[in-house]
This record gives sequence, C-alpha cells and structure tokens, in this order.
Amino acid sequence: MNSDSKTQMANTSLNSAAALSADNSGTNLNNGKSRSTTVQRTAKLVICALFTALTAVCSWISLELPFTPVPVNLATFAVMLSGCILGPVYGTISQIVYVLLGAVGAPVFSGGTGGFGIIAGPTGGYIIGYMLCAAICGTLSQKKEAIALSANLPANKTIFRIAKPSVFRLAAAMVLGTAACYAAGTLWFMYITGNGLLSSLMMCVVPYLPGDALKMIAGIAIIKRLPRSLWQ
Repeated sequence: MNSDSKTQMANTSLNSAAALSADNSGTNLNNGKSRSTTVQRTAKLVICALFTALTAVCSWISLELPFTPVPVNLATFAVMLSGCILGPVYGTISQIVYVLLGAVGAPVFSGGTGGFGIIAGPTGGYIIGYMLCAAICGTLSQKKEAIALSANLPANKTIFRIAKPSVFRLAAAMVLGTAACYAAGTLWFMYITGNGLLSSLMMCVVPYLPGDALKMIAGIAIIKRLPRSLWQ
C-alpha cells in the first residue's frame, strides 16, 4: 500500500472519529437539556402544589361580615403570588387544582368548607375568579429580557429569559387580576341573588378594597425579595 493510500485512510479515520465525537456531543447536549427541562417542570409542579395548599390555608383565615355572604380572607393574596411567581400557566394550574379539590368536597374553601354547592352559591364566582386572577397576574407580570450569548452560539442568536418583574409591573398585574376576579364574582353574585350592580358592589367589592391594597403591598414586598432563580 503506497503512502498516498495510507494518508487517505488516516484522514478518513480522523474524519469519522470527529463526526462520531460531534454526534456524541450533540446527543449529550440534548440529553442534558432534556434532563434540565424535566427537572424544571418537576420543580414547577411541586411549587404549584405548594401554592394550591397556600391558597387553602389563606382561605381558612377568614372573617364573616354581617352585611354580606362574601367573607374576608387571604385567599387572593395567595392567588396573586401564584400568578406572579409561577407565571400564567403554572399559576393557573395551581388554582384549577384548588377549585377542583373544593368542588369534590375537600375543605379548602373559606372557613374549611367544601363541595360543589359553594361554587354554585353566591360566592362561587369569586372562587372561579381565582383562576382568572392567577392567569392575568402571571401574564402581565412577566417580561422577557436578553441574556449574554454563549460563545458556541451564532452571533445573530439571542437568548431570552423571564425578567424578575418590576414594582410597577407587579402592581398593575395584581390590580387587573383582582379586578377580573371581582368582575366574575360580582356578575355571578348578581345572577344568583338578583341584586343590582350598585348594591352588589357595595356588598362584595368596596368593603374589601383596603384589604386588597394591603395584600398587594405585602405580595410585592415578598416577590421583590425572592431569588432571581425562580424566574429562570
């Protein structure tokens, strides 16, 4: 075998080895990304469950008022946090699970009550509104930001992540999310009780606004102290 043939065979072997190494590197990279995504999703689902439990605990802390069937409780505090921290998808999932648990009889609603009759009753619209509130808070509080490029990426490739929300963005999201919850709840309350809009607002919305403002302030303060890694 002449030297040219030997050289050609050596080059072929080197090229094959390089291609195999590149394939293995790509496979390892994809496997690493897949494992990372799975871990992140699992962590999100665990936190989802925690926020479902937190909503139940906050619902148990309630105060009945003599002029309205709508109790004062801390549930919307947990709902706003779930949306702003978990985002619109997982935040809403946490509240869907909460509503379903209550609907099948788990004592997760205000005062440790449960059952579909609560949802079908005068206050049921506000409970359904928790899902809207979480979805809106999650959607409006999130903002994408560009991050530093990896040396292995093309120059025109930009990577984004969810930015930790600003105070203004959090406040706007919470206000609009709470407004949506009130809208759903008040419309259902009017339908069930036959009350007019003004009387329903005076019974079910106006008395709760100062408390909601305090919940928002506390929620924003907590979120701003949370680590950046929660928004990865």
